Amino acid sequence: MLSDAVRIELADELELAERDRVAVDPLAARYPGIDVVDAYEIQLINIRRRLDGGAKVVGHKVGLSSEAMQRMMGVDEPDYGHLLAEMEVHDNVSVPADRYLFPRVEVEVGFVLGADLPGTDCTEQDVLVATVALAPAIELIDSRIKDWNIGLVDTIADNASSAGFLLGAQRVAPRDIDIKTIDAVLTRNGEVVAEGRSDAVLGDPVIAVAWLARKVAGFGVRLKAGDIVLPGSCTRAIDARPGDAFHAEFARLGSVHLQFS
Repeated sequence: MLSDAVRIELADELELAERDRVAVDPLAARYPGIDVVDAYEIQLINIRRRLDGGAKVVGHKVGLSSEAMQRMMGVDEPDYGHLLAEMEVHDNVSVPADRYLFPRVEVEVGFVLGADLPGTDCTEQDVLVATVALAPAIELIDSRIKDWNIGLVDTIADNASSAGFLLGAQRVAPRDIDIKTIDAVLTRNGEVVAEGRSDAVLGDPVIAVAWLARKVAGFGVRLKAGDIVLPGSCTRAIDARPGDAFHAEFARLGSVHLQFS
């Protein structure tokens, strides 16, 4: 467990790394005593700073939601980060690649909530009832840690390596699609670079959203109507380079396109 002073110091480091696009050494390597509670508190310090500066939370993202990633990190549950309005990018606007350090792209089934979710007792059925629509989505991830050399506490402290998100225009009600069997194909510059299915996320993305609602409740946070939730990637993450054009196609759900300048 770290002192409050050290937590603030590490939050400062990550804030400057994102602003100046100069990555820092892994936190866990320098502070062996750092734990998950420290990491979430560091994340929250920087989120509160951004809110004080006028930013707005519009949702959350779940990370480490595949069994393979959990095994790699040596954990038995996902992690989460915040989505801010200023992180949203759009289909018809090129994203400057030099805004980021080491950007990567992930393909996700986005949830748009139409009602508030319960907290610590949230169930998968609650998620289905509260979700007004599913949407094709791309999450843009980045790491303020050098060379993506991250452990669990590094990514949590770094807002779960979140950097941006994009929702496609299509919306499908949960009752109109089998959420567990949505095939997704990602192309980069016209070449297929990743394929997956929505059940790569804990067997069912709904499970990830219910977990998230219960987890954030422990920090006094509720998922509310209008929030966007990204439950985790259907595919492996793909490096993004200047000039790359990504297109994600989801069976029965639509598509989304992300262009880097």
